[in-house]
Amino acid sequence: MRVLLLVDLQNDFMPGGALAVPDGDAVVAVANRLQPEYDMVVATQDWHPAHHGSFAANHPGREPGQVIDLDGVDQILWPVHCVQGTDGAAFHRDLDRGRIAEVFRKGTDPRIDSYSTFFDNARRRSTGLDAYLRHRGALSVDLMGLATDYCVKYSALDARELGFDVRILMEGCRGIDLEDGDVDRAVAEMRRAGVEIA
Repeated sequence: MRVLLLVDLQNDFMPGGALAVPDGDAVVAVANRLQPEYDMVVATQDWHPAHHGSFAANHPGREPGQVIDLDGVDQILWPVHCVQGTDGAAFHRDLDRGRIAEVFRKGTDPRIDSYSTFFDNARRRSTGLDAYLRHRGALSVDLMGLATDYCVKYSALDARELGFDVRILMEGCRGIDLEDGDVDRAVAEMRRAGVEIA
C-alpha cells in the first residue's frame, strides 16, 4: 500500500500566516498532483489551544526564537499559530481534501509541543497515526509538507524508528531555516537515519 502523508498544510504556515514558511504555498499544488498516485492519503494539523506553552506570547518578557524549559523539554518559543478552530489552523483553501482518509491533530496538550505526526516531543503520547497505518497494512510512507526542518523531519525520524520505510518528497517540502543551514542539517540527519530523500 502506498501512503502519502501531508504534513501541516495550514494557513498559518503559508505566506501571510502567523508562522509563515517561505514559499510554503508552493507545496499545495504538489500535494494535489501527487494524491491520485497513492492508495491512501492522510494529513496532519497543528491544533494548539490558545494557552499553549510553546507560544512566546504566553511567557511575558519572552520572544519567538528563544528556548525555554517546558515541562522538562527544551522548547523553542513560536508566535501564536494554528489555534484550534481558527482560520490559521485550517488547511489551505486550494488543498484538495477529497482524497484525505483521515486527519491527525497534534500539539493539543498545552504542556508539550508536538512536531512529529506520531508523538509529542517527549514521546509521552501517540497521535494514533502509527496504529492507524499498521491496521491498514502500511509498511512505507511518503512525506511532504511543512516544515522540512521541524515537523517533516521529526515525523520522518519517528516513522523510521517505528519500522516504516520512509521517503521525503523534497519537491513538496519547504523549510523555516530559523538558523542558516537548518534545512540542510535536517536532510542530512534524515539520510543518516535511513530516510530516502527523493
